[in-house]
Amino acid sequence: MSAATRVQTSGQVSFSNFTATRLQRLDLIATLAIESISHMVTLFFSYSHIDEALRDELEVQLSTLKRQGIIKIWHDRRIGAGEEFDKAISKNLEEADIILLLVSPSFLASDYIHNIELQRAMERHERQEAIVLPVILRHCDWEHAPFGNLLAVPRDGKPVSKFPDRDEAFLEVVQAIRMAVSKLAPDSVPVELVKHSGASANPQVFDAPRSSNLRIRQDFTEHDRDKFLEESFEYIANFFENSLIELLNRNPGVENRFRRIDASNFTATIYICGKAATECRISIGAHQSSRESITYSHSASMNNSYNESISIADDGYALLLRPLGLATFSGQNANKLLSQQGSAEYFWDMLIERLQR
Repeated sequence: MSAATRVQTSGQVSFSNFTATRLQRLDLIATLAIESISHMVTLFFSYSHIDEALRDELEVQLSTLKRQGIIKIWHDRRIGAGEEFDKAISKNLEEADIILLLVSPSFLASDYIHNIELQRAMERHERQEAIVLPVILRHCDWEHAPFGNLLAVPRDGKPVSKFPDRDEAFLEVVQAIRMAVSKLAPDSVPVELVKHSGASANPQVFDAPRSSNLRIRQDFTEHDRDKFLEESFEYIANFFENSLIELLNRNPGVENRFRRIDASNFTATIYICGKAATECRISIGAHQSSRESITYSHSASMNNSYNESISIADDGYALLLRPLGLATFSGQNANKLLSQQGSAEYFWDMLIERLQR
C-alpha cells in the first residue's frame, strides 16, 4: 500500500488502523507532504572549496532523493563555460528552496561566503522564502555566526569530521533534508520537523526557538578516553588511505602504498617515479610511556622511535587531541587542541611536506 492510499477523501491522514510509533507517523506525514510537491526542490550548496571532497560525499548520499525526482542540486561547480560566476551564484541562490551551509573554519573565513551568500541566505530564511540548514563539517566557532540560532546537523552540532563513519553523519543530514523538503509541501498538514536515527526514539525539533549555548562540562572516564583514542586512530587510518588515493588521482607519476600491519599500526609510502620519496608509520599505544597516544614516525619500519605524538586531552566539554610538539615545523601547535580531522591533517602534513619543499 502506498502512502497516498492512506489519505482519506477529506484530505486528512487516517491512523485508525495504524499502530506504528509516533516517529513512524511523523515519517508518514512527511512522506505524504513530499508526495504533494509538484516540482523538484532545489538545494543550493554554500561551501568552501577546501571542503569539496566532503560536499561530494554528501551529494552521493542524496542520490535517492535525486533519483526519486524530489530534489535537484546546484553548486558553483555547475557553472558552465562562459557563464559569469557572480551572476550564476546570485541567480541560483535566489531560486533555491533549501540552502545548505557546509560549515567549517574555511567556510567562516571566506569573505565571499559571509558578505554575499550567507547574507542573502539569511534574508531569504527570515522572510520564509527558503530554508537554511547548517551542516557542521568541522569544528569551528559557528554558534556565534549569523546562523548560530538555527538548529544544525548532525545532531547537537557534532561535526561530520568527528564521526568514525562519515556515512552515518551524512545519513543524519539526508534525513534532515527530507524533513525540510516536507515543509515546502503546499497546503499540507503541519509537519513537525524531527530527525532521528534508525535506533533513536528521541525526536529532535527543527527551527524551534532555543539557545545555541547548550554545552555543559563533562567528566570523561577511562573507557571514554580509550574508546576515543581507538576511534581517532581508525579515523586517521581512513583519512590517510583516502588521501593517498586522491593524491594518486591528481598527480601523474605518483604511486603509493598503504599497509595495515595490524590493529595498532599502519604505514604509508609515497613514490615519485618509482622511488620512495616519503613514508611514515602511525601507531596507537605502541610505547609504554604513551598508552593514551598515537605516534608518528618518519620511518615505515617497525622500531621503538617516533618523531611526533598526539595524546588525549579535553577542554571540559569534549575529548580532543594535543600534539607533543616534537616535529620541528609544528612546535607552534604543541599547546593546541585538535579534532580528529585536525590531528589527521597534522600527521598528513608531516608526510606530505617532504614533497613540497
